[in-house]
Amino acid sequence: MKSTFTRVGIIGASGYTGAELVRLIDSHPQAKVTLATASGERAGMSIGELFPSLRDVSDIVCEAYDVERIANECDFVFVALPHGKAMEYVPDLLKAGVKICDLGADFRLRDAAVFEEWYKHSHSAVDYLEQAVYGLPEWNREQIAKANLVANPGCYPTSAILPLAPLLAADLIDAENIIVDSASGTSGAGRSSFSLGFHFSEVIGDYKAYNVGGHRHTPEIEQGLSDAIGKSTFPPIIFTPHLLPIARGILSTSYARLKKDVSKEEVYAVISQKYAAEPFVRVLKPGELPQVKHVAGSNFCDIGTVVNSRSGKLIAIGAIDNLLKGASGQAVQNMNIMCDFDETEGLQQAPLFP
Repeated sequence: MKSTFTRVGIIGASGYTGAELVRLIDSHPQAKVTLATASGERAGMSIGELFPSLRDVSDIVCEAYDVERIANECDFVFVALPHGKAMEYVPDLLKAGVKICDLGADFRLRDAAVFEEWYKHSHSAVDYLEQAVYGLPEWNREQIAKANLVANPGCYPTSAILPLAPLLAADLIDAENIIVDSASGTSGAGRSSFSLGFHFSEVIGDYKAYNVGGHRHTPEIEQGLSDAIGKSTFPPIIFTPHLLPIARGILSTSYARLKKDVSKEEVYAVISQKYAAEPFVRVLKPGELPQVKHVAGSNFCDIGTVVNSRSGKLIAIGAIDNLLKGASGQAVQNMNIMCDFDETEGLQQAPLFP
């Protein structure tokens, strides 16, 4: 007898995104985690052992990867692995007949050469790039609904593309010389990063830029913005990420030159009309600006804008929870679309405050 719910597998369940997927799907009425994998000594451990916060939430025991077992036990699979790993598994998983949302970077960039340049890793699944759909629901919902493989967007790109794309599509801002300054909580580095720069005593009370001029999310942002204006390429942007001494959340502030004189009310109208029907985008009224604390723990992206008439520039700000709308929450949103569920299932949590 066929299950009445979608059976979900999580490949790489021992990281922060894996834990969030378990937590979110626990409240999903049409999906259930039936299998989770972990490598090394974490194989054989239960989710509750790996994440005490999930005690009595899930009784799933992580196991070693086995594609035949996944094919038998799962209808849908989340791949939550570091870049360069998903490409090893996705081809066999697709052949096994499961739908996939990859939370890593392996299938986000359509050009393998661009991936290899920025990630310093050869791509072993180039033939699958063409069928991968970039999973930004607010812009690619119809393609996502038809896809068997969705590439979940990165956290920084999500927070930058959502505010900027409607302005570019409406021809309000110049595509040349866009600057994106983003700041992220430390969970964006993943659970396995134990380098000195992420220790509490090194991070608390500090604020620093990193990977200046060379962050791997740069071409992903450019690709997302080029899609918004229907072009195959986009002028180089300046993207600078920063590390915030908080656990979770991203605030991205972008600067662009206005192409014509517009009021703050006109800018608000353009963005609010684009996202009027979107359940997880909140466009703030003129004079209001996003804050990380107002989205933490939720799948919302809050957007605010400022027209600086003195400089002829527009400032667009986006705030998200990097582990939710920037990762696992958006992945569940994509699963809902791919499986023809209500898009908000499992994602109705309000932000945590304070």
